[in-house]
Amino acid sequence: MEVEAYRRLFPLAFLERHLGQSIRPDARRLSQVRETTVALGAVSTAHGSALVRLGDTTMIAAVKLEVMSPTAESPDEGSVAVEFHMPPICSPLVRPGRPADAAPVISKALEDVLMSSGMLNLKELCLISGKASWLAYLDIYCLNADGSLFDAALISAVAAFTHLETPLVSVGDDGRVFTVGGNEGKTKFEFVNREKRKLTLGDIPFSLTCALHKDIILADPTSEEESIIETYVTVVVDSSDRIVSIQKLGGSVASMAAIKDCISLAKERRHQLRDVLTNSVEAMEVDQTE
Repeated sequence: MEVEAYRRLFPLAFLERHLGQSIRPDARRLSQVRETTVALGAVSTAHGSALVRLGDTTMIAAVKLEVMSPTAESPDEGSVAVEFHMPPICSPLVRPGRPADAAPVISKALEDVLMSSGMLNLKELCLISGKASWLAYLDIYCLNADGSLFDAALISAVAAFTHLETPLVSVGDDGRVFTVGGNEGKTKFEFVNREKRKLTLGDIPFSLTCALHKDIILADPTSEEESIIETYVTVVVDSSDRIVSIQKLGGSVASMAAIKDCISLAKERRHQLRDVLTNSVEAMEVDQTE
């Protein structure tokens, strides 16, 4: 029987034959993650954006800022709205006209992590206390879904906020607060903020998803591995190695030893992703000076 036919007909047996040799179908070691790249400024019409590739999984994230009236409960804070999109082009499993089941789940998980990690200081999104603040719309589009979607979505969100610059804002004669593009009317308006600025990010969250099969842990599973293995653990740690969240999806009960191993792998992965993000910022700064 041809290898590809055996792979399609007996996916579990095919995977286990590889795992028995401590290797995976894509030739990675069990704990090895796929190559990750980050390109900042992928969407010119957004205030902050990034294109992320995690192996073949591809995400594009964009942040758009709009002026809003703050809530009475938090008059000196802005807010963030997160939406994760899975268009039909990302996977043959996503059908046109039918939203993917995973999209709202990932949207909620992303928003929870971004808010609970302390990466964003909502007070920095305040323009005029009690009158105007920023509402940051974060939209993440999955262009190719080949496993570890949450991990790729989170690093794309972090990268987009890293790239974000708040636009100039002015107050009109009628008291209305509005954005001013480019160098438009620098002598015409009274500015709320004199210059574009980047947000001061706190502890940045990074994540790693692991697939658990019997007593084996596979870091950064592909969509093929995810379709075979039922148990997953996603660990989120921040830039100080504190645990932000641990989420287990499906399958049997995971042992405490396996959870600890996943946490250790997530901490190692945090260092790798920090370097990838730092390199992308440096590459963008070089491009801007040339």
